[in-house]
Amino acid sequence: MTTEVTSQVPDSYKYGWYDKEAPINVKHKGLSPEVVREISQTFKHEPDWMLQRRLKALRHFEARAMPTWGADLSPLDFQDIYYYVLASDKRAQSWEDVPTYVKDTFDKLGIPQAEQKYLAGVGAQYDSEVVYHNIRKDLEKLGVIFMDTDTAMKEHEDIVKQYFGTVIPANDNKMAALNTAVWSGGSFVYVPKGVKVEIPLQAYF
Repeated sequence: MTTEVTSQVPDSYKYGWYDKEAPINVKHKGLSPEVVREISQTFKHEPDWMLQRRLKALRHFEARAMPTWGADLSPLDFQDIYYYVLASDKRAQSWEDVPTYVKDTFDKLGIPQAEQKYLAGVGAQYDSEVVYHNIRKDLEKLGVIFMDTDTAMKEHEDIVKQYFGTVIPANDNKMAALNTAVWSGGSFVYVPKGVKVEIPLQAYF
């Protein structure tokens, strides 16, 4: 990395919000069809249509020039990045089930208190995956869906397939293509026509 880039990244994180636990990574650094397949098939067990969208997005990424708007990202080495990092191989069913070191980080953000007092639903993502998701039962009964995207793809595949990537398509720009190729985690929200959600649904990353 160049001096310009490294000068913006301190050697130590002064706020102390990091953990020493060894994450579960993809086997290889860098961006390639093999890495995309590993994320999609080995870790996520996705349907073939999602794998094909990822691979198509990767081809868009490789063909597009770096964007000229925004910050200068040209010093980035895309082959020196792990594109999938998993904090735990088990998804929590309750806040108590979240790994302690992950929970400690989110406790500092006040997530348990926010969920109890102010929110209709909450999602928490750590590294590449959502580690916790919850929604109020009264909204669930109204047909509101609020869950991690991986679960939504299994339980509501038709809706996800119809709308995934329609706001900013993979061929919009190089970074959109990168996101589509190696996306992970994220929250899925569906509110049926005529239903109003007046209390926030919130996701933490």
